[in-house]
Amino acid sequence: MLELASRLNGKVMISSELSDSDVENVDIEALIANVVERYRDSASRILGRKELQEIIAGMNEEKKAPVQIEVIRSSDFKPVAKDIEPDFTARDVRVERTSSNVSDFVDYFQDRFARLREIIRSYSNGFGGMIGSIASIKQYMNGRDLAVVGMVYDKVVTAKGNIMVALEDESGTVKVLFMRPNRRRKDEQNAVFDAASKLMKDDVIAVRGKTWNDFVIANRILWPDIPVHQPNVSKEDVAVALVSDVHVGHKLFMEKQFSKFIEWLNGGVDSRRDLAEKIKYVVVAGDLVDGIGIYPEQDRELAIDDIGKQYSLFFEFLENIPDYVEVFAIPGNHDAVQRAEPQPKVSNGLLKDFKRDNVHMMTNPCYLNLHGVKLLVYHGTSLDSVIRSVPGCTYSEPTDAMKEILKRRHLSPIYGGNIVVPSRNDALVINEVPDLLHMGHIHKNGYDAYHGTLLVNSGTWQGRTGYQIKQGHVPSPCMLPVYEAKTSKLSVMDFNEL
Repeated sequence: MLELASRLNGKVMISSELSDSDVENVDIEALIANVVERYRDSASRILGRKELQEIIAGMNEEKKAPVQIEVIRSSDFKPVAKDIEPDFTARDVRVERTSSNVSDFVDYFQDRFARLREIIRSYSNGFGGMIGSIASIKQYMNGRDLAVVGMVYDKVVTAKGNIMVALEDESGTVKVLFMRPNRRRKDEQNAVFDAASKLMKDDVIAVRGKTWNDFVIANRILWPDIPVHQPNVSKEDVAVALVSDVHVGHKLFMEKQFSKFIEWLNGGVDSRRDLAEKIKYVVVAGDLVDGIGIYPEQDRELAIDDIGKQYSLFFEFLENIPDYVEVFAIPGNHDAVQRAEPQPKVSNGLLKDFKRDNVHMMTNPCYLNLHGVKLLVYHGTSLDSVIRSVPGCTYSEPTDAMKEILKRRHLSPIYGGNIVVPSRNDALVINEVPDLLHMGHIHKNGYDAYHGTLLVNSGTWQGRTGYQIKQGHVPSPCMLPVYEAKTSKLSVMDFNEL
């Protein structure tokens, strides 16, 4: 009760007859909002047991009430996208079933290593001195300059501040030493040390250096990375709306703003109608709904506590998207599919009677080609582990972590950072270089470019949760990125203000 009193900050007085048991299992955030609303125009400023019980009862009824969606369509809206034929290919990744025994893990890492090693070798001509395996290092004399590909098995900082990395391949292991820079060293040597500081376990890299006893003294690192490239553009003037983390079913789902977005697609909002007229595609990068049992005591924060009803409401929103707009939606860690990645598409059992030819459920991740523009769509659960592990990455700048993912050519570079299926074919290796990488998950908008690839984190449609407040994380809800495929221009629609 002390927390409730302090949060109300004297706006409403708490009666002495109330105790903590009166608000047990009640969402404090929602309760505060309802108390403030009830007493907004009231002469009385005292919250008693009767008033509290009435407010809680009203909250429970509101939680059960069906949500009505009203979309205003403009009769004078003449979208140019309607007259443009859809031109897309959509590719799911392969989602395998495994028993997760030792051999499955061996197959997984061997496939991952082999594919990333091949990517490195495909453009390592200028690297020089590449040898076939780690075991063959032993045949060279001290001082020999060479290069080798390996997977990071371990990484430590020595007492002198040097970085020691254990690299391995199928043939053996070798210790690689990255010397701590000093004033006399060249800038490129400082850059190598800085790059080594960002190495994580399971990274696949090539290192070049000189042999010295059982070590390689490194002077260069080569990542799998994506090449610098010119992004593809569309001949047609179409646009793509990028959405993620809708969280339908949570009390903080910003239904009013999301409905306004759907209304905007129908020409019912005056702002930037010229852009709305171009929307040919909507791509949703996961967490379509808030789910059930995702974290402890989640039920206290749900407005809809039935998973089927959560999806029914989400699909009701999709029903109101114009039928000439193609919609692609992948699952996230809150959706009712397996948690391990890659994730299968939302099942027909959840779709029930919902069926529209312009709505496509896809795997997480998936690859899209929209009028010649290549998109890689991934929910982004691995962003958490990358941000924790790579110096300089933060939740406030999600594209920094996205760059590290592209540099490693793997969507979940730290095994164990999030749950991954140990399949024989690693579907999270980034084989195709995208023109646009679309992620969500961390509820923070971010935009940047890397080697010709546009990076977009499309934020969320959920308000700031209690957990985010405790963590000091400030989300950016209802900020819609829109990508124009003909000009590569990115605009952001703020539905908080419309």
